Amino acid sequence: MLKDLLNYLENKKIVILGFGMEGESSYRFLRKHFPEKQLFISDKNINLLDSKIELTEDPYLEVSLGENYLNGIEEYEIILKAPGISLKEFDISKFENKITSQLELFLEFINTYTIGVTGTKGKSTTSSLIYKILIEQGKDAYLLGNIGEPIFNDIEDISENSIVVIEISSHALEFIKKSTCIGIILDIFEEHLDHYKSLKKYVEAKFNLAKYQTNKDIFIYNFDNEFMLEYGFPYKENDYAISIKNKPKVKNSVFLENEIIYCNNKEVMNINEKLNLKGIHNIQNIMFVFAVSNILNLNINQTINSIKNFKPLEHRMEYVGNFDGVEYYNSSIATIPEATINDIKSVKNINTIIVGGKDRGVNLSELIQFLEKSEIENIICLPKTGEYIKQGLNKSNKNVVLVEKLKEAVILAKKITKKNSVCVLSPAASSYGYFKNFEERGNLFKEYVRSSDLK
Repeated sequence: MLKDLLNYLENKKIVILGFGMEGESSYRFLRKHFPEKQLFISDKNINLLDSKIELTEDPYLEVSLGENYLNGIEEYEIILKAPGISLKEFDISKFENKITSQLELFLEFINTYTIGVTGTKGKSTTSSLIYKILIEQGKDAYLLGNIGEPIFNDIEDISENSIVVIEISSHALEFIKKSTCIGIILDIFEEHLDHYKSLKKYVEAKFNLAKYQTNKDIFIYNFDNEFMLEYGFPYKENDYAISIKNKPKVKNSVFLENEIIYCNNKEVMNINEKLNLKGIHNIQNIMFVFAVSNILNLNINQTINSIKNFKPLEHRMEYVGNFDGVEYYNSSIATIPEATINDIKSVKNINTIIVGGKDRGVNLSELIQFLEKSEIENIICLPKTGEYIKQGLNKSNKNVVLVEKLKEAVILAKKITKKNSVCVLSPAASSYGYFKNFEERGNLFKEYVRSSDLK
């Protein structure tokens, strides 16, 4: 399997586009197998070599850095693009057909069973849960992509008997022309509009996960999602529909009826059983997992036990602790309004919520209406979207306060949140521009909450 990939790459003129985690993984993989091959790196970061000294010592490497990093890129035979590189503002007509990725090369050349998980929200939880179930049932499983390792880091260990779970962002799917054996789209909401020319392009990227499947492959899709319904994708007979609202009239489905999850009309679990995963959105994620379990003929009782014992991932309605009679939850991963609405629905007795972050043009009206009707008394707003939320709640009876920094927000939350209630960080906005990423935002929140000096 690997030999075929190396034969394909051997005599090609290759540029690595974007030198983040995946770009560096691509470089190390290529250099390991082709120690004297001429390689090229293109990256917007003009100071890249300052922190990557080893690159300056590679005599077979050329780099193109800074604003003009794409100049001449059409000359290369393979453009090995990292997911985070947006080409939204560029005319790519001369080189689009040369763009590929670790994911696409893996799907094309490595003969193994793959499960791809995408969606605006829930990818990490669902892919991690599937991986946990596979491992606990003795499968040779790998967790790669967004949440795990870059694919090339583990590619040499994967065999024909492996099952590879890949968490896949829309960015990684944007130019791909290969699909996974099982493709999962959990949901689609308005997000990443700074990366795409339109919402339609974002939806199209997501559906690339299933677009190139064969008839023996299976697509598991959200039967309730409006963006997916509007797209009009031609689902195959053996695909699975997932619904928390209806009983889909299709061959294969997992649906919720009277608080019971059914898989192809067979009762599998009561949602009132004790679970660490909270909220209806996580119930929906679990339903996708049951579909995978059924497709792979896994032991259903073991699957249920794995689900019950699975703990939420960091920054996803993560319980921080009880401090001075207040329970704190960190949901920094909530970067869209729908995620914050789901967070509010999943935990009872929220007295204070901290919202706000980068403005990416996402519509906030539904969130504002939801907050206004909710029982939450204190809404602490952070720039920039918090300013719009505060303005939208001006006529409400809520205590809405705008602060400049997360630390101020936590200090204020400690003062105003009622005892025996809950405070949640659920921003409904991206962290970029204020933090490195949502992880840094969540970690700082936890640090401030736990600090006895901040009162």
